[in-house]
Amino acid sequence: GQGVDEPLSATGFRQADAAGLFLSNVKFTHVFSSDLLRAKQTAATILGKNKFSNDLEIKYDARLRERKYGVAEGRPLTDLKAMAKAAGEQCPSFTPSGGETLDEVRERARDFFDFLCRLAVELEQKEQDTRAAASRSSEAPAEQSGFPWTNHCSETELSSDGASQTLDANILVVSHGAYMRNWIGYFVSDLNCTLPTDLTKSQLSSVSPNTGVSHFIVKLENGNVLKPEITCVCLNQDSHL
Repeated sequence: GQGVDEPLSATGFRQADAAGLFLSNVKFTHVFSSDLLRAKQTAATILGKNKFSNDLEIKYDARLRERKYGVAEGRPLTDLKAMAKAAGEQCPSFTPSGGETLDEVRERARDFFDFLCRLAVELEQKEQDTRAAASRSSEAPAEQSGFPWTNHCSETELSSDGASQTLDANILVVSHGAYMRNWIGYFVSDLNCTLPTDLTKSQLSSVSPNTGVSHFIVKLENGNVLKPEITCVCLNQDSHL
């Protein structure tokens, strides 16, 4: 939850190191993290391993915090399950006293995603100017960056006229398991996110393992932030662990 702001354990740092190595060849344009200590340390560790983006500033945002669990925070998961059972409800839909409802968590996720979409639109003109300057440059091409799990999702995409087009934004977001499950639920139920064909319902509803990586491509046609086209490339990827 939010009330117990513990640092990463030794295992957590090893997992963050592994995630950083896994993503070391990805060129990020922005990095956002929950302002809770475990997420801050994870983001810093990942960025410290990056070949292209380790000088980026990490922006901390309270909207990325884990779900608030109220009276259950700092107690074993079995206690939360017992509270839910006593109330005649099931986890994770049960809300302990003083905790956040799933709808409240989803609203935080919606608000943050809307912010990201508007950020990308604002960057569009700036990126276009940068591309034009780069096309006039006679410098040798820089080392190529790319995602580790697919060929078609590298830093550059091929436009319809055959020209290489740099993505407007390539954003790393570091958050928490229950929060991200609700965010992904928002993508799927409200925004009709396209999912991998081999993804099962149980995988979709499961909580990501620590430092699990999910990759989404978001397209904003003509800068329309109200109708994003979202494609999930991978969900809760943990091959690096």
